[in-house]
Amino acid sequence: MRFAFYTLGCKTNQYESQAMEQLLAAQGHEIGSFDEECDGYIINTCAVTAMAEKKGRAVIRRCRRTAPGAVIGVCGCYSQHDPAAAEKLGVDVIGGSGQRQQFLDMMIATLEDRQARQAVDAALRRRDFEILPAGGLEGRTRAMVKVQDGCVNFCAYCIIPYTRGPVRSVPLDVAVEQCRALADQGYREIVITGIEIASWGMDLPGRPGPERLIGAVCQAVPGCRIRLGSLEPRIVTDAFCQVLAGLPNLCDHFHLSMQSGCDTVLRRMGRKYDTARYYESVERLRRFFPGCAITTDMIVAFPGETGEEFAQSLAFIRKCGFADMHIFPYSRRPGTPADKMPGQLPNLVKEERSRAAIAVAEELAAAYRQTLAGTVQPVLFEEPAQGRCVGHAPNYVKVYVPGEGLQGQVRPVRIGGLYLDGVEGKLAHP
Repeated sequence: MRFAFYTLGCKTNQYESQAMEQLLAAQGHEIGSFDEECDGYIINTCAVTAMAEKKGRAVIRRCRRTAPGAVIGVCGCYSQHDPAAAEKLGVDVIGGSGQRQQFLDMMIATLEDRQARQAVDAALRRRDFEILPAGGLEGRTRAMVKVQDGCVNFCAYCIIPYTRGPVRSVPLDVAVEQCRALADQGYREIVITGIEIASWGMDLPGRPGPERLIGAVCQAVPGCRIRLGSLEPRIVTDAFCQVLAGLPNLCDHFHLSMQSGCDTVLRRMGRKYDTARYYESVERLRRFFPGCAITTDMIVAFPGETGEEFAQSLAFIRKCGFADMHIFPYSRRPGTPADKMPGQLPNLVKEERSRAAIAVAEELAAAYRQTLAGTVQPVLFEEPAQGRCVGHAPNYVKVYVPGEGLQGQVRPVRIGGLYLDGVEGKLAHP
């Protein structure tokens, strides 16, 4: 049988789709592309914003129109949160955000007997980490290893704790073994991902901190770059940084979750830090990793956010000098506390504040990239683009170099000026 996947949302979703592709391939099935004729189509959905859900519904409808005889399966956070909505869209197989092998078994069974199936568990009752095969992103250059699932922060705006359940961590030896296997397959960079990797270990015996996992993985695959997913500011302590600073293959790129640069908004969001603690983490990372790239997420127009509070956020992100940012307008999520908060702002305000924040973020990103001019960066090349090879430096800045045939190589590049969404450069040693 031939299957195709369409994945929305975060790196964890991408990881899980790749894992399902591997599970199907191991059973002898073929993996096709979503725009070609297949027996089954799997849509791995996201529920983090209303726009993500809307896009998921559009993909489902389009798939049903273009492939009326195929079996369509939906899994992920959207169908976990609202399986009835997925059912109304004419989906044949409905799964949630867990039990991936069971979901695939249902897909195969439905292809055989054409009987609709649905199995969505109670996410908040999950206690075990679902071990899935690790997978690659770009050829044999970058791969991901999922080390953690679930979240117990219950921020006021977020549906994810309800769709992913409590924190579950992969055992340390499993993560190390998966990384070694990926290195043996030729991958040059491994991304450590999860719903909230800062919580890794809190459910394991002895409650080891994430720095123990990061250290073990880096030491297990010294020939691979290790890149971290999103971090919570609370774990960035001197002890944490001391461990990481001793790992030569750890990428100096830290995505530090923020959401707002205003203390009153952070309190309404239910975040576990204020701007002073957040800025301590920023300064600490720059002290231990000079020149590192610190990136973040920001939600604008949260319920009740005043013009002054938004101005405080803009001033704070300028103070932090982020290397890159993801800007999101607040999206109402039924079932979360923020959905019922007073002061819901109109779309016009959300759009205006998004544009203003994006303008500042782009200014900061350009300023950071300009600091790299004249430096030599080890670039992992991933793909060709219009006569150039494109790759990423350890700080995750995109680098464009004239030439071809560099894919999969790590080469020293002398950085020049800004170019498109990154920088241009030349091989330091052709």
